[in-house]
Order: sequence, then C-alpha cells, then structure tokens
Amino acid sequence: MSAPEVVVHADADALATAAAARLVAALSSVQRAKGSVSVVLTGGGTGISVLRAVRAAASTLDWSRVDVYWGDERFLPAGHADRNETQAREALLDHVAVDPARVHPMAPSDGDLGDDPDAAAAAYAELLGDSPVFDVLLLGVGEEGHTLSVFPDSPAVHSTEPVVAVRDCPKPPPTRISLTLPTARLATQVWLMATGAGKAGPVGAAVSGVSEVDIPAAGARGVEATVWFLDEAAAAKTARS
Repeated sequence: MSAPEVVVHADADALATAAAARLVAALSSVQRAKGSVSVVLTGGGTGISVLRAVRAAASTLDWSRVDVYWGDERFLPAGHADRNETQAREALLDHVAVDPARVHPMAPSDGDLGDDPDAAAAAYAELLGDSPVFDVLLLGVGEEGHTLSVFPDSPAVHSTEPVVAVRDCPKPPPTRISLTLPTARLATQVWLMATGAGKAGPVGAAVSGVSEVDIPAAGARGVEATVWFLDEAAAAKTARS
C-alpha cells in the first residue's frame, strides 16, 4: 500500500477547484494509456463540491469512456435528494456526455430488489466481480473518522466481504450500502477529502496510521497513491507535504 500524500489548500473552495483539476488530469491520463477509466464517486458536502468543480473542468475528458461507480449509498428510494447518486447526477453526471450503460449506481430501496439492503449489497458485489480494480476512488471523512459508510468498531469495519449492507448507522439515514475497506484498497489511487476543524482530529489520527477499527479512514489506501486533500482547518493536526 502507498504512503499518504497530504495536500493542503487555503479553504474548501480552493480544495474543490484543485482536486477537480487534478482528477480530470488523472482520469484523462489513464484514458490515454488504457482507452477507458473508472472512478468511484463519494457524497457529502466536500465530495459534491468537487464534482461541481469537475463539471467546469471536464472538457479534456472523454466521458463516454468513463465507468462510474459509488463507494457507498444511502438506502433510500430512487431520486431521493439524500442519495449520493441523485446529488452526483445533479452536480455532474447530468451535464456531461457519460454513457448511461457505464454508470453503476447502487440499488435504491424501491428498486427491483425491493427494500432489502442485503440483496442490494450482493447485487453490487456481483456487478464488481471477484477483484474489482478502480483507477481513482474518491472518499470523504466523517468527524468520527468514518469513510465510505464504514464506522468505527462497526461490523462493516471488520468485514472481508466486498460490499455490505450497513444498518444502525450513527448518522442518518441508518441503512446504507457500502464498499468495504478491503475493496477500497484494490483501487490504484485513493483520494480522501476533508474540510473543517471538526475533521482535524480524525484526519490527523488517520494519516499517522492508527487502527482502522478506531478510525476507518486510516484503512483506506491505494495501491499506487493515497492522497489527502485538506483545507487548513482539517489539516491542523496533520504533518504536511
């Protein structure tokens, strides 16, 4: 696994602009080398701000050759405003020439699989296959150190399954679908993004290498690169590069 790179920006807006430009460049580079590229999207305020900034910087990317996945999802009806998919479509995907067949959302609670998060998790695992490899996986970080929908000392943080149903989340909504940390660690690059003073403690702990059971974000590392995009407040307890 790669050692973390810490990149600090003045504020959340500067972070979103810089991360978006770097993401478009990274995806374009992989496209030139391989023909297509895969990206795993995240939700949250910072993650969606980055997607809006990508929309403004996306002219160099051939969106028809991008495979889009999600790291986690709130198990809610299709189109619900709190679903990561809904927010990503409004921020970016509805405005670029992405191939609908290459966009892979997690099942909603009112979909063909019914209100069954275990079935939804199993279906996403089947879609990904035995050893999914993502080119870039985007992640947010919570104030208690969660990433994806993997919370401290929860069943999900101990799971070796590729995708899990998460129940009784300490943050609403309580039921979610999530990739696990072992799946995240298959990604070529993992980018974690955090803003605000409330994230400083868990971010500092994660970068220093604490147990992923205590701070799940510490267990999210890419095969070739792990990059932390932080604003000044979130970086307050972190050694900087």
